Amino acid sequence: MRIASLLPAATDIVYALGLGDDLVAATFECTVPASSRDKVAIIVGGLDTSTMSPGEIDAYVRGQSAPGGDLYTLHEGALRAAAPDLVLTQDLCRVCAIDQGRVDDALRHLGCAAEVVTLDPHTLDGVLESIAAVGRSAAADTAAARLVRQLRDRLSSVEESVRGLARPRVAVIEWIEPVFGAGHWIPDMVEAAGGRPVACHPHARSAPTSWDAVGSERPEVVIVAPCGFDLAGAADQASAVARHLPGAEVWAIDADALVVRPGPRVVDGVEAIAGILHPQATAGRPDAVQRVQPSTSARTDAGTSMPVLKSGAGAGAPYEA
Repeated sequence: MRIASLLPAATDIVYALGLGDDLVAATFECTVPASSRDKVAIIVGGLDTSTMSPGEIDAYVRGQSAPGGDLYTLHEGALRAAAPDLVLTQDLCRVCAIDQGRVDDALRHLGCAAEVVTLDPHTLDGVLESIAAVGRSAAADTAAARLVRQLRDRLSSVEESVRGLARPRVAVIEWIEPVFGAGHWIPDMVEAAGGRPVACHPHARSAPTSWDAVGSERPEVVIVAPCGFDLAGAADQASAVARHLPGAEVWAIDADALVVRPGPRVVDGVEAIAGILHPQATAGRPDAVQRVQPSTSARTDAGTSMPVLKSGAGAGAPYEA
C-alpha cells in the first residue's frame, strides 16, 4: 500500500504502526526519519516560521486567513507522482494542516481514486480511535489494536498512580501572542495526568482570551505548550508567561512532540504532565519539560527544575481553526 500523509500526527501514527515503508508522501512539517527522507515526497509546503516571534506568526496567519488565503501549498504534481492508495488528512484546524476539502478537490482534479481518511479527534479517546481508523484503512488492524491497547494500559497506569491525590488547577497555554487556552484533547490530558484543567475549551477549538481571564481561574500550575514549538521554544515563551501569572508554577513542555499532535505520543504527554503535577507518584518525562519559575503558590510537591535535554525551536502557528 502507498500512503500519503498530509498531517504530522498521521505520519506519527503511520510510523508507530510499523508502516513507514508504505509512506510515499508527507508534509514539510512531518517527522520523517533520515533514512526514509529520500523516498518520501514532500507534497505539502508552507512558510518557515522558525525565525518569527509568536506575535509575528499570529499576524501572518490572520493576514493569510482573512482574505481566504492559503497557509499551506499542496503540490499536485508531486501528489500525482506519489500515486497514493491511501491519503490521511484532517478537517480539524486549517491553521495546523491542509484541510480535507482542498485534498478532495485535488484528487478529483488529478483523477486519483485514493481512499481518503479524515482524522478529526476532539478528545483523548478520539486520538486513540484515530490510530485504530488508520489501522483499518491500511490493513494493519492487528498492529493498531495492539498499539491502542498498550497506550490505554499506560494511561491506566498513570490513573492508578495519581488516584486519590489532590488535583491542582492547571492551565495549558497553547499560544502567548495573543494568549490561547488549551482546547480539544488537551484538557483530557490534564485530567488523565491528575490535574484539574482550567482556562480551557474541552473538546472544542482553542480561542483567544486574556491574561486577566486566565489569572481569574486561579491556576496553580501553568504549562506552556505553544503549537509547533519544541521544549526550547516553549521555554523561551514560558518566561514571558511567568511574568503574566506570577502566582503560579510555570512549566514548559515539548508541545510539538507530546501535546499538540493528536497521535500516539500524546500518551507520553500525559506521563510528562503527571510528572509535573505528581512527581512523588510518577516518573514523568524529565527530558520533555522544564520548570521556569519557582513556586509562589501553596503547592510544595512539584519538585525541582528539570534539565533541558533538547534544543532548537520548532515552526508552528496558533492552534485555532
